[in-house]
Amino acid sequence: MGAEAAAKPAGEVAKPVKKPRLDCIDGCRFALVFPIVIAHFARFGTKNLTLLKLLTQENVLVGGFFVISGYVSAYTSTKLGARGAEEKKLANPELFFWQRVMAYYPLHFVSSAIFAPMFIWAERQFNATWKMIAFRAFLNFSMLQAWFPKEAEIWNQPTWFLSALTFSNLTMPTFVLPQVAALSKTGLHKLFLALTGVSLLQKVSYSETARFHSSKEHPVDGKVMMPLIWNLTRFHPFWALMEMTMGIVACRDVMLDTEEDKKKQPSNPLWLFLAAYASLALRLTKFDFNDAIIRGVLFVPIFTKFLTAMHRDALSKSPSAITRFFGCKPMATLGSIAFPMFIVHGPVGQIFYKKVIARKLWGAPMPTSFFPFYLAICLGLSHLVNEYFVKSKNVAALGGKVAQFLGRQTEGMLRDSA
Repeated sequence: MGAEAAAKPAGEVAKPVKKPRLDCIDGCRFALVFPIVIAHFARFGTKNLTLLKLLTQENVLVGGFFVISGYVSAYTSTKLGARGAEEKKLANPELFFWQRVMAYYPLHFVSSAIFAPMFIWAERQFNATWKMIAFRAFLNFSMLQAWFPKEAEIWNQPTWFLSALTFSNLTMPTFVLPQVAALSKTGLHKLFLALTGVSLLQKVSYSETARFHSSKEHPVDGKVMMPLIWNLTRFHPFWALMEMTMGIVACRDVMLDTEEDKKKQPSNPLWLFLAAYASLALRLTKFDFNDAIIRGVLFVPIFTKFLTAMHRDALSKSPSAITRFFGCKPMATLGSIAFPMFIVHGPVGQIFYKKVIARKLWGAPMPTSFFPFYLAICLGLSHLVNEYFVKSKNVAALGGKVAQFLGRQTEGMLRDSA
């Protein structure tokens, strides 16, 4: 790149390289969220213990969400074909951070407010004090719950993800994106190995304490041996940052491909996709390692490699079938409802399946035959939320104003404003 720049006539301004749209990456979101939606209430959809072992691995799949979040952040905020971040986008790091938060906080806030009476009523049925309820409400609305292992799954359980994601986003504009974007391909490869090693070290540390095999603490029977250590393993924002940074590193590796690299025949992403999801089947074998080990050793590294392979394949003249599948309009549409589905399926599931609520409303939790209808309700509601709230220009405008305000109030928090 340096030689090319030197060859340009003096005074000529290099035009920014336009980044092609990667619909296939968006399509992958649905391949992650739909199994998670199933997993959270799978025990109400089947009584088959073998099937439950296979389906209840949401703690593995969520790692892919952090990887994709980092991947997209790198693609939109760093230079294509050159080392470095896009200075204009990171020039105001506080605003960058709040804009990222306001991309998901409005739906979190509104959904929490709508279902707050249900959450509070359910807690009162278990004799929770008003002081405890107020504390949990604060954690929920401030998105700090992931820092508290005993409270990470309060109210809308899946939203611990937003809590961990917010911390990761805080580090992006100053501590992560500029530094990772400045690395060469060799440096990126070394960093990826280091991040995988650190993440794995923590998983092994937990597993050494609480046993390596899922049969010792399978979520189907709820007998988690070390619940607080397990919550620190799966919920803590620092480990989410590790996986998000892995996504950034992977994306940067593709973005630095030379013209010679682009001439090479890309590998078929199908095999990596199958390998990543096949790792979930280890629960059905004698190698039934716990979720932490499967996530850190197999699923996240292989899924990350799948994303890079699909990225390169999408840029080729004849993308493979799986790349075209994830990039097709139906999958792109399903990918667009992945976020609202992730948010709304928890409260909807509680209405039908949380015993204290379902007994009050229906007399008992819904039978297994109702489970397909629950999934259909989640799909339909997510579509409506996406069309009339997430895509709303008014919501986006309000979120933008709030981000601008908070950016001004926190100016200097992430940089020297002198």
